[in-house]
Amino acid sequence: MFSRMRKAVMVSALVGAGLCTTAAAESPATLNFGIISTESSQNLKENWTPFLDDMSAKLGMEIKAFFAPDYAGIIQGMRFDKVDVAWYGNKSAMEAVDRAGGEVFAQTVANDGAPGYWSLLIAHKDSPINSVDDMLAKAGELTFGNGDPNSTSGYLVPGYYVFAKNNVQPANIFRRTLNASHEVNALSVANRQVDVATFNTEGMDRLKQTNPKKAAQLKIIWKSPLIPSDPIVWRKNLPEATKAKLGEFFANYGANEQEMKVLAGLQWGKFRASSDDQLLPIRQLALFKERSQVLTDSVLDENARQEQLAKIDAALETLSERMAAVEKNVASAH
Repeated sequence: MFSRMRKAVMVSALVGAGLCTTAAAESPATLNFGIISTESSQNLKENWTPFLDDMSAKLGMEIKAFFAPDYAGIIQGMRFDKVDVAWYGNKSAMEAVDRAGGEVFAQTVANDGAPGYWSLLIAHKDSPINSVDDMLAKAGELTFGNGDPNSTSGYLVPGYYVFAKNNVQPANIFRRTLNASHEVNALSVANRQVDVATFNTEGMDRLKQTNPKKAAQLKIIWKSPLIPSDPIVWRKNLPEATKAKLGEFFANYGANEQEMKVLAGLQWGKFRASSDDQLLPIRQLALFKERSQVLTDSVLDENARQEQLAKIDAALETLSERMAAVEKNVASAH
C-alpha cells in the first residue's frame, strides 16, 4: 500500500502554482508555524529554531512556533486560524485537511533520501517479549504505551497492522494502556515503566543521538510497512501572496551547505512538492481499520453491520479509483 504512495504524490511545481495567482490580500506580518508534539517542546524548539529563523528572513515575516501538548491542539489551531502552516504526520494532516481547512503543499524527505519511515513496537532489551505473538499472548499482564490518536506511526499504522488485523483492540487486551508522544513512549520503555510501546524509526535515530544510553535499552519487536514522509500543510484561506512566498521558500530551501545543515538537524533533505493526494493511502488504511472494527463489533446487529460495511466499501472503491487516476497521471508525466 505505502509503496504506491511514491507514485501518487502530485508533481506540480510549488513556485509556479503560487506565482500564477493574483494576491487577493496582503501577506500578514506574522505566521504561526504548528509543530506536532513528537517529543518535548524544548527539544523541538532547539531543532526547529534555525529553520524558522531562516524562513523569517527569507519571507520577511515574523515566524512564531506554535506548540501544543497533543496533535489535536495543532489541528484545532489551524481550524481557528491560529496556525497558518504546520508540520504534521499523514494522519494528523488528513484531520487538518478534513476538519481544519488545511491543504498539503509540500512533503519532507529524509536526509538519507529514504522515501518514508517506519512505525515500530519496542520493548526493553531484557524483556522476554520478542514479537507481536509474544506480546498478544501476554497482553493481560502488560502495560502498553500507545501513541497520540492523531499520530500515523504511533497509532494508526500499528492500530491496523498489529491490532485490527488480529481482531483485537489495545484497550481491551492490555492490563493498562497509556497515550503519549514518541519520546515519552521510548523513555518509558527504557525506564521499565511501560512493557511495550509504539515508536518510529525517525524517533529511534534521534534518540540514538540525544540519549544513546536510553536508546541502547530498547529493542524492536515489530516494524511496519513503509509510511510516506510527512507533509507540510498550510491553511487554504491564507492570502495567495503568502502561499506564493511559502511555496517559493519550500521549493528552494536547501540550496546551500548551511541550509542543508539546518535540514539535517531535522533529519531531512530538500522538500518535494506535494498535494492532498499524498494522503490517499492513509485514507485507505483508516478505512481498512474501520472495516475491521465493524466486522468484529459484537454490539452491532447484522443489518447495521452490513449497512456500515457497504458505506465503507463504497468509500474504498472511490479511493481506489482516485489512486489509480493519480498513478496514471504521474506515469504519463514521465
